[in-house]
Amino acid sequence: MTQTIETKPAHDDSASICFDQVSKWFRRKGQVVHALSRVSLDIADGEFVSFIGPSGCGKSTLLRLAGGLLEPDRGTIDVKGETPNTARRLKHYSFIPQHPALLPWRTVRRNVSMLGEVNRRASTAGISAEAQLALLDQIGLGSFIDSYPKELSGGMQQRVSIARAFALDAPVMLMDEPFSALDEITRSEIRYLLLDLWSQARSTVLFVTHSIPEAVVMSDRVIVLGARPGRVTDIINVDLPRPRHEAVENSDRYHYLVNEVRVALRKGSS
Repeated sequence: MTQTIETKPAHDDSASICFDQVSKWFRRKGQVVHALSRVSLDIADGEFVSFIGPSGCGKSTLLRLAGGLLEPDRGTIDVKGETPNTARRLKHYSFIPQHPALLPWRTVRRNVSMLGEVNRRASTAGISAEAQLALLDQIGLGSFIDSYPKELSGGMQQRVSIARAFALDAPVMLMDEPFSALDEITRSEIRYLLLDLWSQARSTVLFVTHSIPEAVVMSDRVIVLGARPGRVTDIINVDLPRPRHEAVENSDRYHYLVNEVRVALRKGSS
């Protein structure tokens, strides 16, 4: 069953990330756009949560608010006991964007080590160089560590982006439609690869997607946002066993949950 949630009376002090009555407005071309309305949500430590909803409902805005890249106009956000801005300064985040954003003059190995080099002064350089090589081998790039981005396919470039994020060993990972530019076969392969990496790291993940099957396969919970102004309309608990592999997509429970999310999206968009 789905549950409709507009607000929550109190947040869980043990949660990793807490949104409390968060609202956001933007001014665009002289008009005020109400992007998010009174979003309250607690995300547990190590939980994998997906945000799904119609275009323009504020999914990516929620991610940016959680990451300290935007400030809420109303309400508060707590990230591991800190404000998002402080959490960002403490290097609590890693980020996987829609496009890999690799530096073309750096090899695969040096793209993956780049953020650790930047963070070294904060003593949060992530995993060791040896562990980075093991990670690249695990993700299928062991033979390409000295290759440049132009020599890689789109799917391989996104693998580099994923390895770079996990190499930081950050407690919170923000993922904004990281597979949207990939073909369906590559997308399916990489989503399970990412799940295998996450099962070892157990970071808290906020994942934005437009794909209902992807949201169900990846997540512990799927957060459904209604049409603008974005608000939490339903939360679907995904009780599929972990670890998850492609065979889970053949199960009756998987198909039931996909339909639950689809129904919740229709209701939230009406």
